[in-house]
Amino acid sequence: MKIWDKGTAIDTIMENFTVGRDREMDTRLARWDVVGSIAHATMLGQTGLIPHDAATALVDALSDILAEFDAHGCTIDSAAEDIHSHVEALLVQRLGDTGKMVHTGRSRNDQVALDIALFMRHELRTIRGEVISVAEILLGLAEKYAHLPLPGFTHYQVAMPSSFGLWFGSTAELLLEDVRVLDVAIDAANANPLGSAAGYGTRLPLDRDTTTRALNFDRMYVTAPCAQAARGRTERLAAMAMAQVASTVARFAADVVHFASSVYGCITLPDAFTTGSSIMPHKKNPDVFEVLRARCNRLQSIPTQIAMVLQNLPSGYHRDVQFIKDVIIPAIDEMHTVLTVAAHVIPVIQPVEGLLDAPAMDSLFSVDRVDDLVKQGIPFREAYRIVAQRIAEGTSMRGEAPFQVDGSGSLGSPRNPGLHHIRARLNDLR
Repeated sequence: MKIWDKGTAIDTIMENFTVGRDREMDTRLARWDVVGSIAHATMLGQTGLIPHDAATALVDALSDILAEFDAHGCTIDSAAEDIHSHVEALLVQRLGDTGKMVHTGRSRNDQVALDIALFMRHELRTIRGEVISVAEILLGLAEKYAHLPLPGFTHYQVAMPSSFGLWFGSTAELLLEDVRVLDVAIDAANANPLGSAAGYGTRLPLDRDTTTRALNFDRMYVTAPCAQAARGRTERLAAMAMAQVASTVARFAADVVHFASSVYGCITLPDAFTTGSSIMPHKKNPDVFEVLRARCNRLQSIPTQIAMVLQNLPSGYHRDVQFIKDVIIPAIDEMHTVLTVAAHVIPVIQPVEGLLDAPAMDSLFSVDRVDDLVKQGIPFREAYRIVAQRIAEGTSMRGEAPFQVDGSGSLGSPRNPGLHHIRARLNDLR
């Protein structure tokens, strides 16, 4: 069954090519298609556009279908073009001609836009919770290892003293910033396109406020062309938000790979979380973090893929946007996987103690010695020159005071990491 079928035979190759992976992707939209149809049918009955008894029968049948989908999943009939035609066919099987009334005042265009909006809003909210959970893990490690020093690096060279608290805490804070980006994407998916029909509305007096409230949307797209133009835009914003999260996780994974190497030796990983070599028996490879980095980097390409589909499309609906589903739905699944794995493997990271004790770390303390002179009233540039001269003469840069988190220094520095501020932000974002 095709919603647009006018009884004319369709070329098989053309049909298969244009349908693409719709049946596969649409199984993920199944429950949302039914949820949207329940709200639409209810509104049709309330406005008198269809008989009250017909609306009640549609809602009852759709509720049964929703329960079946939630319990057993959805397999779209091969005779159906997509989830929309599949659900309508199920209604016709159960209700006869009454089932055909569900499409009153609705186009497949606003129907799929609605399904995607509901799906994206739900999935992004779930991802948001997962990101906060990973941030919680990192912040817990930051608080646990706040007093443990870690070399800070610039240009792959030792730079200044840092701490594991600062390292873990900074990634936690970045993820909380990423949550703010996710919130923008969630808000973009929180507008109701239902009632825009094929992009130019309908003469039927639909009550769009009713469906907006029923589906818990924050607002509706007022003009039908705007609702149509939002197709693809919503997915692109979601992809950009996920790419931002992926960028943060990828950078942290890259740090882990470096820090776990024998050259850096800043952390260790349990044997169960490493792999070996087919020729070198000593190897303990951090493959899980390398794969995490690769999969996060791949996620960062998704906004560009969507942008290329939308490139130079004029106003109105175009079949091109159908293929955005092929990109965004697997990307959402990948984001869930990445965050699940990150939450599983990050807690096993074991920081190494005594990292600043090695003679090679002596130069880390050069800035501390400059600061000592500045506190004595010597201008910074002169203090810098004096310390540089002492380094050239082979003078040790180590001071007598051990590294400790004592609140000295600017907020956000190793001895004053400000983790309680990050904890407060995390709690506010829950």
